[in-house]
Amino acid sequence: MKKENREKVQKKLELITRKWWFVVVFILLNILVPPIITNGYDSSKSGGEIIGYLIQHSLLASDNFSYLYPIFKILPVILVFALIFSGNRFSRIFSFYVGINYIFITVLQYISITDTYGFAIVMGNFILTLVVALSWFWEGVVRRNDFTPRKIPLTRFWIVPLAFLAFWYPLNLESMKPDFNLSYIFTNPVGLAFCNMTPIYLGILTLYYPRVNIITLRITSLLGIIISFWNVLVNFIMSPDILWWNGVLHLPLVFISIYALILSFRKTQLV
Repeated sequence: MKKENREKVQKKLELITRKWWFVVVFILLNILVPPIITNGYDSSKSGGEIIGYLIQHSLLASDNFSYLYPIFKILPVILVFALIFSGNRFSRIFSFYVGINYIFITVLQYISITDTYGFAIVMGNFILTLVVALSWFWEGVVRRNDFTPRKIPLTRFWIVPLAFLAFWYPLNLESMKPDFNLSYIFTNPVGLAFCNMTPIYLGILTLYYPRVNIITLRITSLLGIIISFWNVLVNFIMSPDILWWNGVLHLPLVFISIYALILSFRKTQLV
């Protein structure tokens, strides 16, 4: 695709994703698209309970892919430091990596194989996470993100400790209690989890805002808000006795996604 055509598509997508109806459609896709279940629904349970069960018993939760855990923890660390010290030399690689990461997240977090429901796909999350992945691939093509070293306002650095907390995820996955084991930075499965990697990626975009791809920023943060809403509901309202710390560790997704979405709708003038 020629550069002028890429720019036309970019501008059109910026306009479309800014419309109120796009946000509504995005939310409704998450709420209304039912999961695909080969063994049928359990009529005694609500749709939310079934989706929660499927995510809790996803391919990622099975530990069959544990060999991928350190790979998807170490690679993003390397790429983030490459961006910081080398700027745009690694911007395209970073964008394509993030897109690939979201593809893995889509498959591993939203597909499950269980005795109860058989093969199942949480279609709402599956579709929208693929859209997020495509937005990052698109950025890899159009290259709107500018990671040239510059002075970043100190007021934006509040996202750094929150993003690090989400990446570290100091939680014992068996007891669901706090566990500040530093080895989790490189060994736990959250490098393949939407709720933990999204604060990292959005955090980087907000630090370099406004010279970033607004489409990527907007779509990623919009899904981040939707997913974080369900996490707050489950962790703090439905099962606070057991999941309160898990809820705390999802607050980076809440705050950074809201902040990023607000930035994506600001009208800014690049100078």
